Amino acid sequence: MDDTKIRIMSAAMKAVRQYGLEGMRIQNVSDLAGISPGALYRYFESKDQLIIECFTYVDRQAAAIFEQLSFNPLTMLVDPIGAVKKLWLPYFRFWVAHPDETVFYHRFRDSAFFPKYDRNRDVGYFSVFTGMVRSFKEVFPGLDRMNQDLLWLHILTSTVMYAKYVAEGVLPANQETEDAVFQLLTSGLSAYLKPEKAQRKRGVRKRTAGG
Repeated sequence: MDDTKIRIMSAAMKAVRQYGLEGMRIQNVSDLAGISPGALYRYFESKDQLIIECFTYVDRQAAAIFEQLSFNPLTMLVDPIGAVKKLWLPYFRFWVAHPDETVFYHRFRDSAFFPKYDRNRDVGYFSVFTGMVRSFKEVFPGLDRMNQDLLWLHILTSTVMYAKYVAEGVLPANQETEDAVFQLLTSGLSAYLKPEKAQRKRGVRKRTAGG
């Protein structure tokens, strides 16, 4: 991607962090990027297009995290929570390390504009991550019986929210915060991380014991 375009998007996300999604203006962005508004419009036709491309740019970066991770499905059976943490921790640390992107991403997802945009966007770049999720669901069918919107809002959106609190200085950026956030996010998830066959065997043993 063109270096100037990346500089403009970085400036736009910084402007959103400073002025809010509604308060951000093209003049703010051009000032932070060190270019004229006219030069900016050669890359983006409008503020809305700039915001959408910023979101897609960051979303792709977040998706790329999972492409760099090694994932052995067998670890899910031995230590399911540990397997989740191995995938979650790099994701959380990405957001903590990119405060402007985190605040922007959270505010855009929380905006009135996002639901309409979300219905039509292509998220094919999350194919590696969705493949990992599919593996979890094959081993732990209980995950598939959950409301999927609730599941992802709880894990992914809440992760960004907590990272935003770190970026804003509400929470400290340390190991204790990482452990506490992960514990909060997964405290209710462990009940769904049980293989179906194991559940059935326990049920058979109970019926046998009861006569």
